[in-house]
Amino acid sequence: MKVFFTFITICSFLTQSSAQEKLNGTWLGVLQRAGQSISEGTPFYLKIEGENKSITGYTREEVFDSDDFAVKQIKGIEENGSLKFQQTVISKSKKNPKIKWCRFDAVLQYNKTTGYLEGSFESTDCKRLIGKITLYRSDYNFAKEASNELSQLWFTQIVNDLKEGLFAPEIRKIERDNFKFEPVFFDYDKAEIRPEHFDFLNRLIKVVKGHSDLRVKVIGHTDADGSDEYNDGLSKRRAEIIISYFAQHGLNSDRLEFDFKGEKQPIDSNNTSEGKQRNRRVDFSFI
Repeated sequence: MKVFFTFITICSFLTQSSAQEKLNGTWLGVLQRAGQSISEGTPFYLKIEGENKSITGYTREEVFDSDDFAVKQIKGIEENGSLKFQQTVISKSKKNPKIKWCRFDAVLQYNKTTGYLEGSFESTDCKRLIGKITLYRSDYNFAKEASNELSQLWFTQIVNDLKEGLFAPEIRKIERDNFKFEPVFFDYDKAEIRPEHFDFLNRLIKVVKGHSDLRVKVIGHTDADGSDEYNDGLSKRRAEIIISYFAQHGLNSDRLEFDFKGEKQPIDSNNTSEGKQRNRRVDFSFI
């Protein structure tokens, strides 16, 4: 009974935590009109303020690689990670004659898996203007004035992240902090990656791609069969095949480092077949 009560309590806490997911703060991302590629999208900023369900705030839209922008006031409702708002007043703007800033209604939902606030919009004063919005949480200080201290380099980065299928920065940080390394094991006298290790390697690639300052070190090992010279070469080939796999999947060489130890750093006994199998491996670390 005590165990059952504890289980119910934990579930209740998780449910309450989910219900209390608040979207207040600043979000950055891409406003993508129907028919546009993500690279053609608009840099979009969202500032959410308010208490309980009613929210107010601002949006800012910019023309990429220019100083044209519009800041619009919003009002709406936010509940359980779902957000509905309408743009009400264009409070500040700068534009060339070819640009028309249109107001719109939006419906967005926070995705707990990816960390993105995403959904659709439809214009209230421009015909046939619809599309989607994808945003990530940021500690940026929202700018209402013409000058914006934040460079648009963030926009190029988020476009690349979305093309790569990467999660939002807040989720990527959690993934990195909780990532568990696994050895990649090899068959006797072989330097070929077993298929069962592809999932782990792909997850590792995704984590490294998600952090521009993160690099990975690859270290090859062997069991004690064979000469030191031969095992040094075999452990090098094992490390190199992993490096090659990473490169084929988009990790640049400046994100990678490799080393090889031959039979010098066993993690198990070389007196049993099981121990030898554990020693035929490649290890990893972040640097």
